[in-house]
Amino acid sequence: MLLNPGRTLFLLALPFLFACESEKISSDVDALTDFATRYAAAWSSQDPTALASFYAEGGSLTVNDGVPSVGRAAIEETARAFMSGFPDMLVRLDRLEFDGDSVVFHWHWTGTNTGPGGTGNAVDIRGYEEWTLNEDKQIQQSLGHYDDAEYQRQVNAN
Repeated sequence: MLLNPGRTLFLLALPFLFACESEKISSDVDALTDFATRYAAAWSSQDPTALASFYAEGGSLTVNDGVPSVGRAAIEETARAFMSGFPDMLVRLDRLEFDGDSVVFHWHWTGTNTGPGGTGNAVDIRGYEEWTLNEDKQIQQSLGHYDDAEYQRQVNAN
């Protein structure tokens, strides 16, 4: 049996190539998990500027198909509204999913609506954000989703 030196070299290199790619993917997953964990902590921090810093200068945040908050200043205002309404808000990373060029950040939000005009009721909601990241690994676009009817039921419960 004659061996083709080029084919033999390719076959010998194949495991190395897959190991390198696997290591890169693992490194990317670790970096994105760290990013998502810090992002959740920023939502929980009562510091809307810290939250907005995860976004690109012209980035956008859309909540439940509403009007997008475009730019860091607008994102700060959206975050401030949630944070002031729920001073004890806690957002935790549930899991990440990867879909082509986007990252799906699944979260768990708890808090009590004790801010100005609040009902005093607690909320316990799960949702997700579909992120498109730019080349600097900042959020260019976030499409946030949660069950608004369930949120309304909890926040307005008697």
